[in-house]
Amino acid sequence: MTELNGGVCAPKGFIAGGIHCGIKASGKTQKKDLALIYSHSLCSAAAMFTKNKVKAASIIVSQENTADGKLRAIIANSGNANACTGQEGLVHAKRMAQLAADAFLISPSEVAVASTGVIGVPLNIGVIDANIEALKASLRNDAQGNDDALEAIMTTDTRKKEFAIEIDINGKPIRIGAIAKGSGMIHPNMEVPSHATMLAFITTDAAIIPSALNTALQRAVKYSFNMVTVDGDTSTNDMIVIMANGEAGNPPMTQESSGYDVFCAALDKVCAALAKMMARDGEGATKLVTVSVNGAGSEIAAQALAKSIASSSLVKTACFGADANWGRVLCAMGYAGADFDPQNTDVSFKSKIGEILVCEKGKTVSFSEETAKKILSEEEIEIIVNLKEGNGAAVVWGCDLSYDYVKINGDYRS
Repeated sequence: MTELNGGVCAPKGFIAGGIHCGIKASGKTQKKDLALIYSHSLCSAAAMFTKNKVKAASIIVSQENTADGKLRAIIANSGNANACTGQEGLVHAKRMAQLAADAFLISPSEVAVASTGVIGVPLNIGVIDANIEALKASLRNDAQGNDDALEAIMTTDTRKKEFAIEIDINGKPIRIGAIAKGSGMIHPNMEVPSHATMLAFITTDAAIIPSALNTALQRAVKYSFNMVTVDGDTSTNDMIVIMANGEAGNPPMTQESSGYDVFCAALDKVCAALAKMMARDGEGATKLVTVSVNGAGSEIAAQALAKSIASSSLVKTACFGADANWGRVLCAMGYAGADFDPQNTDVSFKSKIGEILVCEKGKTVSFSEETAKKILSEEEIEIIVNLKEGNGAAVVWGCDLSYDYVKINGDYRS
């Protein structure tokens, strides 16, 4: 696998762009807030959406439009979630799809719609209507087009989240590119079909049938985006969409194709890279926290335990303060709803400085607080739990909880 620049524009046949059209109510910023990704060819498509029972209008429309496994475009806005906006919100989401479709003379059913921002505020569809031609004119097939689209979906994000790679499948170079946003209200829980907000858009020039693409996406999300937690809130707008236009020229892949496993591994890598970027950019975060649980009785138990640790406010604040308070780790495991033996549990902390055992068989061990603090003061730290019960293992990515998280979310609507 070779890493590339260009994000969603790295694969053949895709163009992207983004503009400022004034969706945010204040109108004080010229930040881009409307994005579009378009394929010159009809794509196989797969998508996953939030399990939250409160779903944004964009989720409802995109569920319908991706049901047949075909797409040509994705239109997305930031600054307004278009959630809890009633029938009017649904009309506006459908209008976004129609506007994008009209710009390219395609069917609105070939357009996915995404929104992110404040919940419960009517979307100003008029500014989107008035600027759709400018949005179309912004589309490019290079890194700048990708960057413009990425900026247009960002809200409280402080870091760009993009990734692209090239692989070889039976002598054909195939590219996968992606952009994502998400730094707050991040605790993705996505399913098919149904899954600030997590948005991820992936493009590939691979030829692959929709059912095989769907299976690959489900696998990738299970071990990437669904293993991220920032603040324990599952958004109304979480969405991941992948489009495959076939312009690489390979024979259409099925799950039985010789190159399918290679494609799946590449998609896994793309999704995992974006997931870690989201965790690192958690609102107010100063550290990426990786939680690794090994030796569990099952993978399901390991996932539950790891998520409980990574989601614990007390664990997160201890990470922020570089406090080796391993008791909080065991406490979070105790209410995870998964079976394990506390008296057989080891806990270690690790970073590039080194690794230190702080709990053995559920009890404290003699360790240097000074060394532990140095380890936990790094920007990337790992909490390692060994249960010694079976082969179940899981990795979850999260972040610390700082003073700035409260500052950011205390006046988010301002």
